[in-house]
Amino acid sequence: MGNLFGKKKATRVTEQDKAVLQLKQQRDKLKQYQKKITLQMEKERQLAKQLLKDGKKEKALLLLKKKRYQEQLLDKTENQISNLERMVQDIEFAQIEMKVIEGLKVGNDCLKKMHEMLSIEEVEKIMDETQDAIEYQKQIDEMLAGSLTQEDEEAVLAELEAITQGEADLELPEVPEEELPEVPEQEPVREKVKKEPEREMLAV
Repeated sequence: MGNLFGKKKATRVTEQDKAVLQLKQQRDKLKQYQKKITLQMEKERQLAKQLLKDGKKEKALLLLKKKRYQEQLLDKTENQISNLERMVQDIEFAQIEMKVIEGLKVGNDCLKKMHEMLSIEEVEKIMDETQDAIEYQKQIDEMLAGSLTQEDEEAVLAELEAITQGEADLELPEVPEEELPEVPEQEPVREKVKKEPEREMLAV
């Protein structure tokens, strides 16, 4: 049938990913060892109590010394686990930083290309032309506002109204007020008189 859904994109495993995986595996092994030693220490502690009850003080003392040594091993194991976890976090954070830097690099390249398309001189020219156009329009507005009197304003409004009314008259045709003549229902008498001689001629 073939691959209907297409091939999945292969995930590239980096050296950093491999290092993180190995560190986590070592951490898990140390935790398993830590759990094993803890259970063993508890058993030996219970056995030391029983030896004391049985009067075997020397054997109980030996077990407690062994237990003390194992406690020191647990402390070292705990420190090693902490170091491994810290290293894993540092590597993962470094990977995030690398992705951020790559993103910044892509963004900078994009900005450079955009800046090459539009130079500073062109931007300044466009801004100057825009400002000139604004100033020119402002001068026109000020001239129109200062040159027209109240009568001029009223005349302009009246002309505008007349133009608007004229366009409305052109768009809508006038409706005739007179009524249209009615259509006769019967045939006129004149036509009947004309048809009778034709029938007589056909009969002859």
